[in-house]
Amino acid sequence: MAEVKLIGTLPTPFVCPVIWALKVKGIPYELIEEDVTNKSPLLLKYNPVHKKIPVLLDGSQPVCESMIIVEYIDKMWQQNSLLPHDPYERALACFWVKFTEDKCPSVLRIFRAKGEELEKTTKETEEMLQTVEELGLGEKKFFGGDSIGMVDIAFGAVIHWL
Repeated sequence: MAEVKLIGTLPTPFVCPVIWALKVKGIPYELIEEDVTNKSPLLLKYNPVHKKIPVLLDGSQPVCESMIIVEYIDKMWQQNSLLPHDPYERALACFWVKFTEDKCPSVLRIFRAKGEELEKTTKETEEMLQTVEELGLGEKKFFGGDSIGMVDIAFGAVIHWL
């Protein structure tokens, strides 16, 4: 098995989902701490397009973007699947991951907003949380039912900041 390394910084809502996926899968990895204010040659080499964390190195193969990395981890290591096997349930999970990705920026804006913008952002976040609770989670323990899955990992990054 190739050595797995993760270029990132803790705590961030983009690195945490990758770490959680690696832990759920039981994949050993090395965290390479990145100073995002002074980007290392390693980061620039393996993510020359966006120049952002996280970057997963599976051997010498880089994978970038948080949820793309989580999906890669799920496909690469078959144990403890993060997505349901049923095609319909899988599609629902992918829908909620996309929903979370689309809504996450409003949560992060809460920490920078003031006045009227803060009120608007807070309202958007509350509506998003209500939608997720009522329509996504419902009465289940986790989004996928009885075990942690990809939606829980995606949404956990939002909750982590709240």
